[in-house]
Amino acid sequence: MNTFEKGSKKLLNAWAFYDWANSVYTLTIASSIFPIFYSALFLSEIKTVHAFGMDFKSTALITYVTAFTFLVVAFTSPILSGIADYVGNKKNFMKFFCYVGGLGCIGLYWFSLENIHLSLLFYFMGLIGYWGSLVFYNSYLPDIAYPEQQDSISAKGFSFGYVGSVLLLLINLAMVMTQDNGEDKMQMMRYSFITVGLWWILFSQYTFYILPSGVSSGHKVTKDVVFNGLKELRQVWKQLKENLRLKRYLIAFFVFSMAVQTIMLVAVYFGEEEIAWGTNEDKTVGLIVSILVIQLVAILGAFLTSKASSKFGNIKTLIVVNVIWMALCVYAYFMHTPFQFYVAASIVGMVMGGIQALARSTYSKFLPETEDTTSYFSFFDVAEKIGIVIGMVIFATIDQITGSMRNAILFLFVFFLAGIVLLLRVPKKQVN
Repeated sequence: MNTFEKGSKKLLNAWAFYDWANSVYTLTIASSIFPIFYSALFLSEIKTVHAFGMDFKSTALITYVTAFTFLVVAFTSPILSGIADYVGNKKNFMKFFCYVGGLGCIGLYWFSLENIHLSLLFYFMGLIGYWGSLVFYNSYLPDIAYPEQQDSISAKGFSFGYVGSVLLLLINLAMVMTQDNGEDKMQMMRYSFITVGLWWILFSQYTFYILPSGVSSGHKVTKDVVFNGLKELRQVWKQLKENLRLKRYLIAFFVFSMAVQTIMLVAVYFGEEEIAWGTNEDKTVGLIVSILVIQLVAILGAFLTSKASSKFGNIKTLIVVNVIWMALCVYAYFMHTPFQFYVAASIVGMVMGGIQALARSTYSKFLPETEDTTSYFSFFDVAEKIGIVIGMVIFATIDQITGSMRNAILFLFVFFLAGIVLLLRVPKKQVN
């Protein structure tokens, strides 16, 4: 058994390396190749699929399944975290979700409309594997790094993830674009899903080899332990009633994050369906270039937002960023050309990287003096996931009923407007 001291370079790098392993899921499966592949399964005239006893618009179905997965994650992650902390084997939980996710990605090779339920199960496995393993991955940070090391090693993980995911995406893009006809391109996309699953599982082995398993307590899991995580969340909710600034900020975050995460999760589906790309080859290249633009600009966006927040304050900066998101919703409703989509992708990247980092750090600043920061951040994560569920369900329902993603994205304008109003109500100083 390997034992490395807390704060040691080898231990920190092994932790950060999991980002290299799992970030390929978010870029290839969640953001680029899979959405293009899924949309290409449908004929241009027919965009509906029969599943679960009814007919769905293709984009609405995948949005509903995504929302359901986040609902499962939101309710199971605090329960599983509580069990893992109690019995001291969080690495086993992390491994389990990693392998479920990796096998789900490999299973997408067989994704077809004829076997839609099995296909959606593989999609569900990939999504829940990614987010489930992330719960335990993030919880390792205070175990392996001292407070003064945590910001830098988090950033290092982000950098590893960015480089690894872009590298595999470029390989996958080359696989697809070297083919001459549509059928061969689709086959290469299927192979790319296998590369993601293998990359994720194989590269994670180094992390699993070095990371500690946790201190085994020998305790048996009882009913109280299972629901301990949920009890902790209830306790945080009670404490929020005594902290007006944190409570109002969390409500504002819940509302605007709902819209931000929804846009990020449906952006490629929107671009595929609503933008006039010309040929299918132009569409594939255009969408993947857009994703790479978002990734690159997001790093700059996070840096600029951080600078702005230090000069003007977190809340003022968040309000301005929400105004930009609000304008984006209106812009997206009217855009039709690839150039307009590239412009939107650049702006999304700029405000996406910033709003996520700033939202979390603002929450951290507003926390009361407490040693139990884990429960507060667990509450924050659950609030974010439930927000995603609500946002995705609303988006999918409008898309399903009206038959247009434009109407759905325009509706998200309301959430950003509400977010701004709620941010204006956050007290500048703590009010008891």
